[in-house]
Amino acid sequence: MLDVITTTLASYPTNLLTVLLGVLLIYWVLALFGLLDLDALDVDLDADPSELGQIASYVVAFGLTGVPFSVVISLVVLIAWLLCYLADRYLLFWMPGWMTLLAGTVVLIVALAAAVFVTARALRPMRGLFVEHNARGNASLVGLSCQITTLKVDERFGQANVETEGTAIAIRVRAAAPNGLVKGSVATIISYDEGSGCYEVVESPLI
Repeated sequence: MLDVITTTLASYPTNLLTVLLGVLLIYWVLALFGLLDLDALDVDLDADPSELGQIASYVVAFGLTGVPFSVVISLVVLIAWLLCYLADRYLLFWMPGWMTLLAGTVVLIVALAAAVFVTARALRPMRGLFVEHNARGNASLVGLSCQITTLKVDERFGQANVETEGTAIAIRVRAAAPNGLVKGSVATIISYDEGSGCYEVVESPLI
């Protein structure tokens, strides 16, 4: 049984999506432990499609907006991988070698199309969970304290949580290096950059 599963995972087209799934898994593990900025894989899906990459433009066209791009692409790949695995396991596995490539390509295209459709339906009730706090939180947060949630903060990387009106808001922060900011450190927000959407922070003085 294990040999069959291993063979299926290494077979076309499941092997392509297995690699993508592995990359996404590494991304989420690094993000979970604060080693990667969660915005690294995200783009503004509500922007003008002409300003986005080709894949992101397709995502907008299919109505997959209102949630982080990292969540969208993860679900699409996961669902497509599952469909390809099932097709490979119960259909392509029994086909002669010369038909596998052609049939596998068809299965991959159908699986991706079905995955986009299922993802769009599955994410509709979740859009309310991904509300950005831009209008209320920009310049008004300057001067407040925040708690660093990534392992480090420098000129290109960092996230923190700031409490405002009883609500914790996740913000992107930057700070001049070297500094002593690590996960759990308390910092003070000193400015906001409209262009990048990031806040500049400095270490809060110890009392």
